[in-house]
Amino acid sequence: MTGSTTKSCYVGVDVGTGSVRASIVTKSGKVLASSTQETKTWRDPHDHRVFEQSTTDIWSRIGVAIKDCLSASGVEPSAVKGLGFDATCSLAVTDFEGEPVIVTKGEEIGGHGERNTILWADHRAEEEAELINRTGSVVLDYVGGKMSLEMEVPKVLWLKKHMSPEHFHKCQFFDLPDFLTYQATRDSSRSTCSLTCKCSYVANSGWQKEFFEQIGLEELSEREYAQMGPKDGEEVLIAGMPVGEGLSKKAAEELGLRPGTPVGSAIIDAYAGWLGTIAARFADDKQELSEVPTIEESGHRLAAVAGTSTCHIVQSPSDIFVNGVWGPYKDPILSGWWMNEGGQSSTGQLIDFILTTHPAYPELVELGKKNQKPIHTVLEERLEKLRTESAVETLTELTKDLHLYPDLHGNRSPIADPRMRGSIVGLELSNSLNDLAKKYHATLLAIALQTRHIIDTLNGAGHHISAIYMSGGQAKNAGLMQLFADVCGMPVVLPRDSGGAVVLGAAMLGRLAVEFAQGEGGSRGKLKEGQAERLWGIMVEMTPPGTLVSPKASPREKKLLEAKYKIFLESIEIQKRWRKEIEDATK
Repeated sequence: MTGSTTKSCYVGVDVGTGSVRASIVTKSGKVLASSTQETKTWRDPHDHRVFEQSTTDIWSRIGVAIKDCLSASGVEPSAVKGLGFDATCSLAVTDFEGEPVIVTKGEEIGGHGERNTILWADHRAEEEAELINRTGSVVLDYVGGKMSLEMEVPKVLWLKKHMSPEHFHKCQFFDLPDFLTYQATRDSSRSTCSLTCKCSYVANSGWQKEFFEQIGLEELSEREYAQMGPKDGEEVLIAGMPVGEGLSKKAAEELGLRPGTPVGSAIIDAYAGWLGTIAARFADDKQELSEVPTIEESGHRLAAVAGTSTCHIVQSPSDIFVNGVWGPYKDPILSGWWMNEGGQSSTGQLIDFILTTHPAYPELVELGKKNQKPIHTVLEERLEKLRTESAVETLTELTKDLHLYPDLHGNRSPIADPRMRGSIVGLELSNSLNDLAKKYHATLLAIALQTRHIIDTLNGAGHHISAIYMSGGQAKNAGLMQLFADVCGMPVVLPRDSGGAVVLGAAMLGRLAVEFAQGEGGSRGKLKEGQAERLWGIMVEMTPPGTLVSPKASPREKKLLEAKYKIFLESIEIQKRWRKEIEDATK
């Protein structure tokens, strides 16, 4: 037990696609306890695009996770000095009393009920996104030229089309991270991260009245944006700034913490991954730690937050416009800095799909149980056996004639086209475990090739990325991490705790909120002036050293990887051309 010796610590809460994770973290970044709780997701059996969740379920799981952490660590609630949240960029809908509003298409939509959250992965708003992308609005300049149907405004527009005006008028719309701070404090302040990254709030100019009128959401501007966030000119909080008066009495009881505990302004989960990794030092081959990074060094480090999907975030001191890549966003984490965000809609989900839909998957699971090994280990061993038997140098050469294009769930960036689909070229008449192993490796390679496509696009537009900083479950996949290094031609830094980096970032927000709340006071403007340096200092202090994975491809493999990359790019153009030919033929 640590309760008697722990004077102060912080709670971070990460709400992912399928679970909630809470951690209690010390000032030095040491994790005292963690707890993960699964959350519910509803699918429509008649519409594969639909993914819905419940803020009631999510909040209850957060309470269980935090109480588990307190119990396991022995930390007293009074020792928890601050609380921070991150979450997926899902749309949470409530009325103005905070009661959940149903978002499910049908007779009950707009009434009170549990299913009130449209998950980020929900693709129901395709028509609405297409309408938005025909406007030519300045809003589009700040999302890579094309708005994704995964963002919040297309989903709000979809809800307007399917709700009665009476029901729609009563709705509040939150990006999920901001809902969590609202639920915790009952203060409806919104974060720069959520508003600029997902809600069409434009850097330096705020809400765009003409844009909302163009797309048929004029009531938002008529009501001075009360349904979406602040009025023009009202305060928007930068990451970690204190929200309201801290935890409400009701929320404190639900979470097992003290009323008034400072709550930091929240961020989207991918940005928490940036926060929890990008300031890491790393050990070289001689086990010597790199120098303490400066805030300027952050501009050369790409944070890749890899789970169900993958987000790629890079910071810069000025605005850089990149076609097909979201942003530039001003102040999403550090005051005065800009960020761009690339992404892959399906990565961890893609790996699972390729495995579970193959005829040899039951055999793979059975082998794993028999040998008491994870299925990925079984596949890696099978691939190495095949490589040896085939007398080839690398797994890239083993699968040289198998080409997989990975956009089974559309392309987030840099093509920004939800209609893109996956493909496999080089199929054999085989349903064996060997065939599954080869397809598994081809999938990993495709994810790495697409990562390079995103990095090349970012660097081509003016960024200077020279290293990848990973977080999320995929960081545990050693083969994939080596492919990232070899395909992208740059080192990959792995966090000490791949699954905990994101929730560590959330805990950092709680610590900053405490420092502001206990600090010198002053206006919000003065707090913003020092926010970047203070938060960067916290990041450096709380981020544990990472492990360096260096590129090691031989000249032969480099040549083969270049050929694979060329084929990857060609497959994009082929798919576009084929689509046009089919469209022309069916007009």
